[in-house]
Amino acid sequence: MSEARVAIFTDGACSGNPGPGGWAALLRYRGKERWLNGAEPRTTNNRMELTAALRALQSLKKPCAVDLTTDSQYLKQGVEQWLAGWKRNGWRTSGRDPVKNRDLWEALDAVLAQHEVRFHWVRGHDGHAENEAVDAHARAAIRELLKPESR
Repeated sequence: MSEARVAIFTDGACSGNPGPGGWAALLRYRGKERWLNGAEPRTTNNRMELTAALRALQSLKKPCAVDLTTDSQYLKQGVEQWLAGWKRNGWRTSGRDPVKNRDLWEALDAVLAQHEVRFHWVRGHDGHAENEAVDAHARAAIRELLKPESR
């Protein structure tokens, strides 16, 4: 893997939960930045948090060492604490319920196997510059999705 680390900052947002949702990611590598974002008409905040991380990691062209910063405990704890057990239990929680967002967790699990990823949590809406920026981009994606088409 590359000696230099890729810094990734991700966020997901929803207008209503469920409702229209957006996600965004900022990737930094050797002084360069790349923005990614998107939106879905009916989704949840958790799906958008997972989608942001998934799309960012999928965009990497080769195996990388990554520092991924998120304000989502669901994402961080899911990867670090729950994912292995879910897989062992046939994608069931400890309460034997089906894992929510399994499609995204499976895709995330596959892409995580290609990279060395360290997750970092920051409190959302607490002045962390990059977290505020990805939140703004995720919300902008929702506004773009909801914008009436120009004639």
